Amino acid sequence: MKSAVETLNPTRVRLTVEVPFEELKESLDAAYKKINQQVTVKGFRKGKIPARVIDQRFGRGAVLEEAVNDALPKFYTEAVNEAELNVLGQPEVDITELKDNETLNFTAEVDVRPTIEIPDYSGIEVEVDAIEVSDEDVDKAVEELRERFASTSPVERAAEDGDVVTIDLQAKVDGEVLEDGVASGVSYTIGSGELLEGIDDAVKGLEAGAEATFTSELKGGSAAGKESEVTVKVTQVAKRELPELDDDFAQLASEFDTLDELKADSRKRLENMKQYDQATQAQERVLEKLLELVEVPVPEKLLADEIQTRKHNLVNHQLGQMGLDLAKYLEIQGKTEEEFDAETKEQAEKGIKTQFVLDELVNKEKLNVNQEELTEHLMRRAQSSGMSPDQFAQAVVEGGQVPMLVGEVARGKALAVVVEAATVKDTKGEVIDLSDEDEDEAASAEASDAPAEEKTEA
Repeated sequence: MKSAVETLNPTRVRLTVEVPFEELKESLDAAYKKINQQVTVKGFRKGKIPARVIDQRFGRGAVLEEAVNDALPKFYTEAVNEAELNVLGQPEVDITELKDNETLNFTAEVDVRPTIEIPDYSGIEVEVDAIEVSDEDVDKAVEELRERFASTSPVERAAEDGDVVTIDLQAKVDGEVLEDGVASGVSYTIGSGELLEGIDDAVKGLEAGAEATFTSELKGGSAAGKESEVTVKVTQVAKRELPELDDDFAQLASEFDTLDELKADSRKRLENMKQYDQATQAQERVLEKLLELVEVPVPEKLLADEIQTRKHNLVNHQLGQMGLDLAKYLEIQGKTEEEFDAETKEQAEKGIKTQFVLDELVNKEKLNVNQEELTEHLMRRAQSSGMSPDQFAQAVVEGGQVPMLVGEVARGKALAVVVEAATVKDTKGEVIDLSDEDEDEAASAEASDAPAEEKTEA
């Protein structure tokens, strides 16, 4: 077999392959054997039909077609390996010449990873938010904890803001009660905004046993997005009572003995959260700077596939779970379809460029992923997916996604290398040291937004 490579553009090549006919022998034998098992010829036992009889009865062309279909993937792979190409997706194959007992010639056009030159990135400088936790932030955190330990007690009066009411609901569209529009015994805190728009005004002022009707657009269910006439009946009104902010509350709500200790712990937790947010912000801004330094051509088909994948995931998974379609989502977001398409394309292009650049950095810096790093990443991914580590690991193995996870960790390490080399200052002008374990976690999270290309690479 002989092969040659022609570069069509920075992300696409054409392979020209010439195969001597003798190298098709194995595939021809397999073709005759396969046809033998599929056909019956009078006078011959199944599987024992001579090749010449198959040629006479069914045509040599049918045998050649079967043999070529069997052989093409093998010869294509050999040509790719010989040329040391890093291909993306499936090739477009064209058989240019097939002469029986002489030769098989074909071409294969395929996308390839572009050659990327990583420049010196040690001069990158970015600014991030300073870590500031005010007394008001601490008070708010403690108040949220206090809200979680609130108690309720029924009262014989009209419902007010902040009360917890038990209600029955019935929704009608065009005068018909919806099958999924009836609910009983629903607990709702007035003013929380957790149910339908307009419900707060409807229930305020009602005592137990009273009801009201209001119009609201349904957020989910079979009639999501439609105007509905909703009847709400209050069956109980309860007053929320918050515990006193004292040492007894600290002992009730935490492992601390005093309120001061609880507040100090809340401050520390808020500082840790802001520190993580700061590290994530640094990752994002360093990555932006890095991408500005590198010229990264993007294969057109890969970009089109990635855009389609992102749209599909949004419409069929995220929006589907919320009972929305794309049109309603765009209306809520205040975007036109053209703006949405442009934004999706920009995000897809950035995702592909990010992966190309970080993968090149992995190779340049000779970064490896050990078992401990992979296990830690798997645990984090399992937690974010709501699955147990064992369930997630099993799903990853069965889906053949282990290389994808390894790639995510490696790209996270590559980004961490760039951040470590960059100068990161906060808004106060202080240099930030991000060389700790949390940075690796943030880097891995930032770099794991892999495009569909990761799953289509040959």
